[in-house]
Amino acid sequence: MKRISTVQRKLLKSIETQRTIYGCSVATMPPCDFKPDPYTGPSYEEVRHIRKTNLSPALLTYYRKPLLIHQGHMQWLFDHTNRRYLDLFAGIVTVSVGHCHPKVNAVTEKQLKKLWHTTNIYMHPNLHEYAKKFTDKLPGNLKVVYFVNSGSEANDLAVMMARMYTGTFDIISLRNAYHGASPHLMGLTALNTWRYNVPTGFGIHQAMNPDPYRGPWGGKHCRDSPSQTQRDCDCKPGECKAGDMYLDQLEDVIRFSMPKGRCGGFWAESIQGVGGTVQFPKNYLKRAFEKVRAVGGVCISDEVQTAFGRLGSHYWGFETHDVIPDIAVMAKGIGNGYPLAAVVTTPEIAAGLGKALHFNTFGGNPVGSAIGSAVLDVIDEDKLQQNSAEVGTYFIRELMKLRDECECIGDVRGKGLMIGIEMVTDKATRKPLPADKMGDIWEETKDLGVLFGKGGLYGNVFRVKPPMCITKADVDFSVSVLREAVKKHM
Repeated sequence: MKRISTVQRKLLKSIETQRTIYGCSVATMPPCDFKPDPYTGPSYEEVRHIRKTNLSPALLTYYRKPLLIHQGHMQWLFDHTNRRYLDLFAGIVTVSVGHCHPKVNAVTEKQLKKLWHTTNIYMHPNLHEYAKKFTDKLPGNLKVVYFVNSGSEANDLAVMMARMYTGTFDIISLRNAYHGASPHLMGLTALNTWRYNVPTGFGIHQAMNPDPYRGPWGGKHCRDSPSQTQRDCDCKPGECKAGDMYLDQLEDVIRFSMPKGRCGGFWAESIQGVGGTVQFPKNYLKRAFEKVRAVGGVCISDEVQTAFGRLGSHYWGFETHDVIPDIAVMAKGIGNGYPLAAVVTTPEIAAGLGKALHFNTFGGNPVGSAIGSAVLDVIDEDKLQQNSAEVGTYFIRELMKLRDECECIGDVRGKGLMIGIEMVTDKATRKPLPADKMGDIWEETKDLGVLFGKGGLYGNVFRVKPPMCITKADVDFSVSVLREAVKKHM
């Protein structure tokens, strides 16, 4: 048995003290051998002051008492007091292989000593080796990649590519979707919390969101997930009448809103992320792609949150829908926190950008390419796709038990390590849990050592999208923390 370090012993004692104070029945936080460095930065109060006076007020801060994060190691984060937290949000689904993964760190350090940056108008080996390794992992004819710096930038580029290739300006996205918040993409995003009252979205139309839980149609056989909605339906296993109804709504948009029935492109996330981990009815996306292509459109898969094995059963989220898009957009986990993103498409669609100059100063730079390549290696070497399938399924099943215990947990959904927990006032009405109650539970989970994300139009969905290295012991701890927080505040 491993000897527990002094730091771990102090932490466990702190947790036991907290349990005594609150009367908690929380499982013991799994041990961690990593020892963080002493914090030497500005005081907590000084950081709060700087954030208030020198940073944009639009910058969101999580929690009533925000954390001052100091260091990270794999699935763990440490605050300025070196208190440890289990990170279930991974920097908004961005840290894929683990905070400061030793192999990624080593590759980064080696490249930094060799060459930080040079224009990609010159050739350097990292970009070309990474492009080949990256596109080799993609199916079909998705063989041309453009490296950029963020998911928003990638979606911006994809919009232009779709319109240039098809010659049709009007495109379709889904309500409840999030594809970025740049002025160009604000129309592609269909969540009012992310939209300002400025002109945006010219030529973009939204179809009804095929949501089996909150939408008008849905039942207990809709989703590709261990967890189904608890809505009644008369569908037999293998069929989904709700999917048919939502497809009728998509056809309605094409019929009435597209110029002469033509479509420039159709955007969809494999699982909606910011919108609250919403899954579509099985086969919806495959049939939607068929309908869009029949009227001349290209199909774009937003893989910013669902790629790189996170869904467990497949490497790319779109593969879970048995489709191959014409354009795929990746970001976040691609660089494990380094600003890196990509647009992948076919040679035919890529040829459109040859009509004028197109250049990205930092996309595919030597450091980014080295990091992206190392991330691909670690996903395979550490078997993180397999871990996402095994630990993610276990997580969902444990949360389903908690859902059955608690009237305020209306739905558990997701696949692999992309999970949503929708909080409601009661299961019958599905009325969203009020913000103050949601905040009470959320704050409590943080105080007990687990960092959940939060999303959905009403802000009532806990988002579970951790580094893909978490363990079943981490799951047990997380579920016990959420159970305790719900019990205390509901």
